[in-house]
Amino acid sequence: MNSAPTSVEVVTFGETMGVLAADDLGPLRNGHRMVLGMAGAESNVAIGLRRLGHSVAWAGRVGTDPIGRLVLRELRAEGVDVGRAVDDDGAPTGFMLKVHRTTATSEVIYSRRGSAGSRLCVADLAPELIAQARVLHVTGITAALSASAFEAVNAAIDIANAHNVSVSLDVNDRRALWSEADAGTVMRELAPRCQFLFASEYEAALIVGARTPDDAARALAALGPAHAVVKRGKLGYVACIDGVMYSDVAFNVPVVDPVGAGDAFVAGYLASWLDGADAAAALRTANLTGAFAVAVPGDWEGLPTRAELAAFVDRTDAVTR
Repeated sequence: MNSAPTSVEVVTFGETMGVLAADDLGPLRNGHRMVLGMAGAESNVAIGLRRLGHSVAWAGRVGTDPIGRLVLRELRAEGVDVGRAVDDDGAPTGFMLKVHRTTATSEVIYSRRGSAGSRLCVADLAPELIAQARVLHVTGITAALSASAFEAVNAAIDIANAHNVSVSLDVNDRRALWSEADAGTVMRELAPRCQFLFASEYEAALIVGARTPDDAARALAALGPAHAVVKRGKLGYVACIDGVMYSDVAFNVPVVDPVGAGDAFVAGYLASWLDGADAAAALRTANLTGAFAVAVPGDWEGLPTRAELAAFVDRTDAVTR
């Protein structure tokens, strides 16, 4: 379903999957009713950016199946440009099972082997769309999906670098897709070609070795990115931005679903940067966006609009009247 690209601020691509989420707590073996939805690291970021007022295009492959139709419908409904999405009639759309084992822990089980998303390739990219964007956002998930998907990530970064488009990389490591050694090697290859680098403490250790959070942020920045952020979950973040260190704890909110918090953080940070905010303000927005995400079930459903962010900051109580 390729179409002529229109100008957008951010381009991202990757695998978006169907989600079957248990609607109650406890092990899956107990038996649960399941709710169908969709999610993917890159599309989560795309939705977050769009809700915060920025134009975004998502490219990827989906199967010509009901889950693929669901993915495209939801992204269109959120205002994300899916004109470069490819209908793949030779492979199914991947899906995942998400189980809330307790109020504090979630388990995600993937079924993506041979999926349409894993068949992403260089031909699926829109060089002219990337070239006119302000930011290209990629993740380690896509790089790990397959050889052709990794080639697509490399090619997209080359296109962005050639046209002075800022590259954002969220490590988003998935142990089921590749080894720690492979993940570290690839991320060390990609990081010097990126302006934004986001990693958890564990992911930072894969790239620069075990260090304190502050030292990890500095070491990631030393690889080349001007914006190096170590995401620490409920402990907040540590960042090295243009050589200056920043840190803060997470907002204290009831955690309903922690999955997707990192994507929300990235969306908030990039949106603020696009708005021209300074690093401290961008990090605060990222922290707040992550808090919105974890307070609602789902990977992206709780992502805030710009008006909701402003209302939270200005509120005197928790009720909007």
